[in-house]
Amino acid sequence: MKEKHTAIVLAAGSGKRMHSQVQKQYMDLFGRPVLYYALRQFEECEFIDEVILVTKKDEIAYCREQIVEVYHLQKVKDIIEGGEERYLSVYNALKAAGACDYIYIHDGARPFVDQEMLQRLKEAVCTYGACVAAVPSKDTLKLADEALFAKETLKRSEVWNIQTPQVFAYPDILGAYEKMMQEDHTKMGITDDAMVLEKMEGQKVKLVEGSYYNIKITTPEDLDIAEIFVKKCNLQEN
Repeated sequence: MKEKHTAIVLAAGSGKRMHSQVQKQYMDLFGRPVLYYALRQFEECEFIDEVILVTKKDEIAYCREQIVEVYHLQKVKDIIEGGEERYLSVYNALKAAGACDYIYIHDGARPFVDQEMLQRLKEAVCTYGACVAAVPSKDTLKLADEALFAKETLKRSEVWNIQTPQVFAYPDILGAYEKMMQEDHTKMGITDDAMVLEKMEGQKVKLVEGSYYNIKITTPEDLDIAEIFVKKCNLQEN
């Protein structure tokens, strides 16, 4: 029986650091919203069966009419309302996903996920059960004390910048989220999905080669960089 691979694309963030009235995931990037580029990659991925798009309640109609329908994104199974925090949006989507084998959780503000990366993640999750896209840190990183003095320099060869997609065996990540929701999750400081699995189940998560192109658009400078990447990857022609 064919395994089912479902993607969750998160587009419910407020994007306060962008300093714009337009949410970052909907900002124009060569005539198309930023969100389109990530959705297109999942649409074209041969092993992704369905996509669940998560957005704000008052943006569901816009996403359906101006993105999904305009760009003929047939794999978008559902568009659902997100939560006040990222992990709550993920939990809503996990419940909506229903029966599947593997789940790919991706930030809609990362437009440069690519097919090669998705293939690497598929191979890793089928082997290890949990994996995340990541790249080695290019910078020296230091831990700071409360007075903002450097107290420790981390070994750069052991430091990776974590990206999305983050991919998991569906029963494992759903179970971890359900366990977390039964506890005081507001004080856990959850920053990504791998952290939920690590904290709740003690499961190791495999790091898989992502891409330095796979940036998250968060500030106005990121949008400038994204324009360069679109040209370099010829994505404006797709």
